[in-house]
Amino acid sequence: MPYIFPSDFMADPSVHVFGHRLFIYPSHDRDAGIPENDNGDHFDMVDYHVLSTDDIEAVMRGEASLCDHGVALSVGDIPWAGRQLWDCDVQQGPDGRYYLYFPLKDRNDIFRFGVAIADRPEGPFIPQPAPMLGSYSIDVAVFRDDDGQYYFYFGGIWGGQLQRYRDNKALESAYLPSGSEPALPSRVARLRDDMLEFAEAPRPVIIVGDDGQPLRADDPHRFFEASWMHKYNGTYYFSYSTGDSHLLCYATGDNPYGPFRFRGVLLTPVVGWTTHHSIVCFRGRWYLFYHDSVPSGGRTWLRSLKVAELTYNPDGTIVTIDGGAKE
Repeated sequence: MPYIFPSDFMADPSVHVFGHRLFIYPSHDRDAGIPENDNGDHFDMVDYHVLSTDDIEAVMRGEASLCDHGVALSVGDIPWAGRQLWDCDVQQGPDGRYYLYFPLKDRNDIFRFGVAIADRPEGPFIPQPAPMLGSYSIDVAVFRDDDGQYYFYFGGIWGGQLQRYRDNKALESAYLPSGSEPALPSRVARLRDDMLEFAEAPRPVIIVGDDGQPLRADDPHRFFEASWMHKYNGTYYFSYSTGDSHLLCYATGDNPYGPFRFRGVLLTPVVGWTTHHSIVCFRGRWYLFYHDSVPSGGRTWLRSLKVAELTYNPDGTIVTIDGGAKE
């Protein structure tokens, strides 16, 4: 699969179509000289760029380049900033403006979500003075449903701190389920009409197997991070990364809250530890955007953007894409 932005290390692409252009909102990797660890301290990103194109097929063939609109938001712009500006997502609100949602550690090293606003999809984005009330963890995806409601999906384990919370309250000691216990789920909350806060308490996003029971903590297909939501032929597709089993998986349901039934693997392991993605329809064709670490020699904190066309079977299942990692 082609690399679509070889001139810099970017990852975690959130992709949307605004007007007649496809916009990519990635995180921006850099070599900060920090030793790699399970908390992700080596992912010390400090800004976001916005990329766009009106012809992704030409980009995939190497006949055109993505437009880099430059820095859209930096850690230094954010009043409550600590460190680590990880993955983000953007949606156009009912007022026509564009809302960028980002996770960032505050000065107590706790991940919160912030909001920044722009008049154009490429920014620049102006951050709100404080994080969203009641927000925690990482990996945001904001889905606009057909009725105009917006749903905010989030959560990531280990460095993403999701294991530090239960029922939206911080725990005295983090707890991560194991063995046959139900896996730790991601979260979803509908957004307020002003797009700035949750309209309700976040709910768990439950993924069940064919037996109707939640996936277990020892299931290699359980949720770990990187939520995404899209809709195809009236069905809601919740997709996600399994983290340490290195898969992208998906589950389907009949509403934005779930429960979602596990359906299969979207992408087999890539070179590099993380897999983070988005799915979008552009000009009648469906695409999976993701990243791997091949150009950096497998260094997991220096990742590069990729894209593959997505194919649906007649029964609504998705044809698995080979991520390229060898056993």
